[in-house]
Amino acid sequence: TMKFTKQNFIFLVGGIIIYVVDIGVDFWVASKYFYQGQYSWSILILCFRGLSSFITQIFSYEWFKNDWEGTDAGKLKWIFLVHLFQCGIFIRYWFALKYGCQAAFKPNSSRDASETDPLNCIQKQAVDVVTDINMLRVFKTFLETTPQLFVQIYIFMEHGKNNFYQYAAIIMSFCGITFSVFDYQVSLRKSLPDKDEFHVLPKLVYLFYKLLTITSWILSISLITLLSFRSSVILLIFLWICGFTWTLKQHTTFCKSKKMEYLYRTVVGIILIFTFFNIKRRKTKVCISIYYATHAVVTLGILFVYMFWKPSIMKEIHFTIVTILTVLSLVLGIIFLVVYYRRFHPTAYGRPQAYSDEVDGEAGQKDRVKIGRFQNFIMQ
Repeated sequence: TMKFTKQNFIFLVGGIIIYVVDIGVDFWVASKYFYQGQYSWSILILCFRGLSSFITQIFSYEWFKNDWEGTDAGKLKWIFLVHLFQCGIFIRYWFALKYGCQAAFKPNSSRDASETDPLNCIQKQAVDVVTDINMLRVFKTFLETTPQLFVQIYIFMEHGKNNFYQYAAIIMSFCGITFSVFDYQVSLRKSLPDKDEFHVLPKLVYLFYKLLTITSWILSISLITLLSFRSSVILLIFLWICGFTWTLKQHTTFCKSKKMEYLYRTVVGIILIFTFFNIKRRKTKVCISIYYATHAVVTLGILFVYMFWKPSIMKEIHFTIVTILTVLSLVLGIIFLVVYYRRFHPTAYGRPQAYSDEVDGEAGQKDRVKIGRFQNFIMQ
């Protein structure tokens, strides 16, 4: 049975604080760049913020509409207006705090848990609403936080400035990625009740695997950008096309409508630029090996290009530090990846997919609702 504990509630509150502070830091950093006359960086940061907010609001509203189907139309109109003003996530946080507090701090019942048990119903509501938030935060992380981290690191490497607000932006980006990745994996394990509990050690191994590989890749892309901005843009577009094509071949069935499904596939393509996610309940040993082998080859290729084309830069201390961090984080990240998949990763994803591969088939919709939204989300 899925349980929402006091520890989960504490992490929920921490996630809310991180989310609010992150918004403030984004506007603060953007305003600093604007007042310094660096309008392009200010606009770029705000564009990342606006894009991620717009897309997460769309998904959030669609999920409300699906969950509240058949209810009062007035409620949906009110929900639509709130999402239109980009505040839908705060409604979800309100429900999460409400149900989470009841689930975490209400005395446990001595009776056997059942679906009709009020306490068990509250537990399920708390887990479901927090799971939805964590899915939205995954979108936000890779649509906004990770690209912003790349921009800040690139600015730092290009101009060598070390202003306090740049450090604040980088730290907040790392905190945002950490909380998002951590909470996502916890929610995933809660959706797999037949698997072992997600203890502290596998949580840390998974976290280090994700953070280190993402950090290494962001540093690598930053190094490409320093050589040629056009080359980095072409590379990112090419990687997105590859990720999007892969999601098309996987015939994902996350959304009820074709339009939303293609939007979902577009977002997953962006996520796959920065890290690997399994979007179907299938073995991914070959795919993940190819994915990170490609990252390793590209990273080493970039360093060799600098070594032969820009030997003078190699002697600069800040470039030496970046090079060491890039290689070290890649090696350690792959080590943590191997340890996680050999020792702690669930070997199967519970129930097999029982629905049709058609995006909007009627049978597929019914099974999707029965299984639950998260069961069709990006796996890992």
